[in-house]
Amino acid sequence: MKSIRLKLKQNLVNYRFPTSFQLRETYPLPPYSIVIGMVHNTCNYIKYKPMKISVQGKYHSKVNDLKYFYSFFPEKNEKNRDYIFVVGEKNKTGIYKSPLYEELLSDVELVIHIVPEDENLVEEIFNAFKTPREYISLGRREDLVVVDEVKIVEISEERIKDENLRIDRDYRAYVPVEIIDKKKVFVEGNVDTIQYKGTMYNLTKDYVSVNYGSAKSPKFFRKWNKIKVHYVSNIVASRRRAITVDEDRYMVFLA
Repeated sequence: MKSIRLKLKQNLVNYRFPTSFQLRETYPLPPYSIVIGMVHNTCNYIKYKPMKISVQGKYHSKVNDLKYFYSFFPEKNEKNRDYIFVVGEKNKTGIYKSPLYEELLSDVELVIHIVPEDENLVEEIFNAFKTPREYISLGRREDLVVVDEVKIVEISEERIKDENLRIDRDYRAYVPVEIIDKKKVFVEGNVDTIQYKGTMYNLTKDYVSVNYGSAKSPKFFRKWNKIKVHYVSNIVASRRRAITVDEDRYMVFLA
């Protein structure tokens, strides 16, 4: 099975946690949906192309950035609102700015594997990242990406005969729960009494539009497909268990 492997670097980035508002928190690594969005934008895809993703990487530190955000709200003569301007006559709408803190990750390094369902797209995605039509971003629009490597690699399931196969030092990864449940990998650590180490996330991947209204008055909402993962480090392949690896012995945790 063919995959595109990306090695990326970013300076300051926010992979926004969807339920954070006053403090716009970030995931420690980009969720699958953000990576898939980057691929579709880079390749200029208009329709969704199904694909599987593996994400691992690291960052140096977290910082908080204070910035202004602009919001649209109905104008109701609220004196405490710092409105920029008001448009419309009958249904007035106000645009106001408010200061918010935003979490940023610094010095991010990522190793991402992309496996499109249609293998014919492998070359197309590879060429799009090799010679992009515009600058590539991952996270916010301003979160630029430096592409250190883009390579087509073969990935396969392999039974590990030794315990030397592990992810890079200081790297962490999103590992789907079924991979750990089947004991294909284990997490080294000092606390042996903890069954599942690391942080659990319910990551968004793709969605379908569902109409919760009527035929005459449709109201479409996104129904997300979510993947349960462990965010962990010190990952070691279990001996004599089949684990997915690429041709350069990088472990791959596809979801």
